[in-house]
Amino acid sequence: MGKPGESVEKPRLEAVTGEEAERIKREALGIGDRRKHHQRTATPLKAHVKEPDTQHRLYRFRFYPTAEQAEQLAKTFGACRWVYNEGLALRSGAWERHRVNVGFAESCRALTGWKRAEKTAWLGEVSSTVLQQSLRHLDQAFGRFFKGSGKYPQRKKKGRSRDSATYVRTGFRWVEDLERPGTGLITLAKQSVPLDVRWSRALPVGTVPVRLSVTRDRAGRYFVSTLVEERIAPLPTAFVPGSLAPMAVGLDLGLASLVTLDDGTKVDHPRLLRRYAERLARLQRELHKKVRGSANRDKVRRKIARLYALIGDVRRDMLDQFTTRLVRENQVLVVEDLAIANLMRPARGKGRRRKAKLNEAIIDAAWGELLRQLRYKCEWYGRTLVIVDRFFPSTRRCSACHTKGPKLDVWVREWTCAECGVVHDRDVNAAVNLRDEGLRLYWLVAAGLPPTKGVPALIRASELEDCLLAA
Repeated sequence: MGKPGESVEKPRLEAVTGEEAERIKREALGIGDRRKHHQRTATPLKAHVKEPDTQHRLYRFRFYPTAEQAEQLAKTFGACRWVYNEGLALRSGAWERHRVNVGFAESCRALTGWKRAEKTAWLGEVSSTVLQQSLRHLDQAFGRFFKGSGKYPQRKKKGRSRDSATYVRTGFRWVEDLERPGTGLITLAKQSVPLDVRWSRALPVGTVPVRLSVTRDRAGRYFVSTLVEERIAPLPTAFVPGSLAPMAVGLDLGLASLVTLDDGTKVDHPRLLRRYAERLARLQRELHKKVRGSANRDKVRRKIARLYALIGDVRRDMLDQFTTRLVRENQVLVVEDLAIANLMRPARGKGRRRKAKLNEAIIDAAWGELLRQLRYKCEWYGRTLVIVDRFFPSTRRCSACHTKGPKLDVWVREWTCAECGVVHDRDVNAAVNLRDEGLRLYWLVAAGLPPTKGVPALIRASELEDCLLAA
């Protein structure tokens, strides 16, 4: 025991390695030894590397399965969820009880044992590659946790988690339709009939999907997402008319207006959750009156899920059209680095109802989805997205004389500069300041690059030093 006031050093938890770890895995955890190439040194698995000058692009299509296909997919979704949870329990228990690290390779060997066991022999009705991909997703979740970019993996629950299955190239058959290039027949493993896919648009002609993801949402709709390698031609450089300066736009994200541009244009907030609030409330009341487990309750639940699916589809389509227009018309797009997770902290204590309404409005605005679309579209089409530091005083600084004013309350929509007397709209002034600061960072990075190298697709103010060193 240490003296009062002294810090007591906690004992370090060291992992068990070597032959002792192999014995524990074999005897206590039931993980078999490597039988194939057991004398060869194990090498880490490498992810698929795309070809030069290509981008990974995901195409999403809806399909309508037959009764047999729906039954087989239901088994696949359940098996993937069970394997994920069992792999999580195996890896967590191995460390908590034995201080042994279990990786992806050991989990795959454990999967072989589960398929051979009598109680879990039903796993053999599902493609092995799909189950291995479920374990790979678990391994990636642990990787994000150890890097500090994600939380500890949680168990998946039926009816709560999204039903999904990932098929790699050996898990499906693709036959391109010669009469309609870019479309074709997709036959999944353990199935004999191709999927009835509604091809809303064609894939790049002559390409073979790298990976497929089959999902079923809460509304009961089935989708297949195809990942392909595509050469996306960058758009022509957008210059200011009559000069060689790049066309730039500053975007101030808000709740009164979804987006405010530096030229004064304001994009109205759709407020989809508020628009369908009465309908959602009525359906929720009906759901509360139904008996749990009854068919009528399931019917109402599906109605609620379809309504939420409609809201999500409308929101994504609106954001997709808006971001595509911004990327086509501008060379440099400037936004503020928003800490969305911090803004949506749970509502507690006094004023929690008002905070809950604010969180609902932020969710309805979908700022994260808007920024995600801007990020990948700028990378595809040769544009530059500049993310200004979150502590930059875009709202308080006068865009005319650059004088920093006092702190403004949220309800203040207009203010007058004490130095030059210019009356500012709060959001428009912030968008102008963001545009000017983004252009300053853009030219700072461009000046430090060699003549043969272009400006990167993403410039983050907080990582500007690393960006310049990498150049």
